[in-house]
Amino acid sequence: MATKAVAQPAEGRAQQFFTISFQQGLARWNHERLAPQFPGADWQKALDRDLSMLRLEGGFVEALRAEVADEAAAVPRDVDGFIAWFEELKETGPGEGDPLFPWIAAEASVEQIKWFLEQEAAGEAGFDDLVAMTQVKFPAQAKLELARNYWDEMGRGNPKGMHGPMLDILIDTLELKPTIDRTVWESLALANAMTGMATTRRYAWQSVGALGAIELTAPGRSACTDAGLKRLGFAPAERRYFTLHSVLDVKHSEAWNREALRPLVAEDPRRATAIAEGALIRLNCGRRCYERYRAELWS
Repeated sequence: MATKAVAQPAEGRAQQFFTISFQQGLARWNHERLAPQFPGADWQKALDRDLSMLRLEGGFVEALRAEVADEAAAVPRDVDGFIAWFEELKETGPGEGDPLFPWIAAEASVEQIKWFLEQEAAGEAGFDDLVAMTQVKFPAQAKLELARNYWDEMGRGNPKGMHGPMLDILIDTLELKPTIDRTVWESLALANAMTGMATTRRYAWQSVGALGAIELTAPGRSACTDAGLKRLGFAPAERRYFTLHSVLDVKHSEAWNREALRPLVAEDPRRATAIAEGALIRLNCGRRCYERYRAELWS
């Protein structure tokens, strides 16, 4: 007689998302689906695969939401209370103050920094693209702020000022070869989480919170990385990506909180919870990365 399958506990099901095989598969799918393409005869087959992957991606994001649900639900919904909570994440959020970054500034060798940057580069989801995808159909004031941020990422129309290519210069200088196969799952999970929130409209408010958390917390990490590179003799042009973000993101964060988050929450207080979820998801993913990086680099 056939036996009935035993339902797997929710925690057990969630564990499938926090593995190298799952994150590599999701990363490869994201790389393929976001690349510009031409129409093909097998587009229906591709749609079937996309539907399957979208279900898996949704399960992954829901698992991340479940981790932060209680904390996000307790966040103030009034504008001033919410902004105060959000800005406090810079000091008390998950992963903030991690000892990895002072160590990078003061002690890491060239080979250790190369490994760290290769992990970061492979897990880079592209802030400019994430902002562009998030702002679709946003209210006008927040949309304008995201547009200004995007324009800065694009070097205000000057190719030499584009932020992405600045990082590419350092990657080329160090002769790094960032690939999905050589990247720890924690770094892939961070990029996959950011991509999933930005490309899925039901997570639009989570995405704006996650992006805001990057602007809020990146300056300190960028300053430490810049200091480490300077200590090791890298030229200003090679360090420019981190030098810029150690300063510019402070202003970006202030404007993001004032011009995007504040009016969004004022218009609909329910957004405070969703924005908080996104910020905490981003910081939790970052915390996992820093812990794994330390385990690898300090072993």
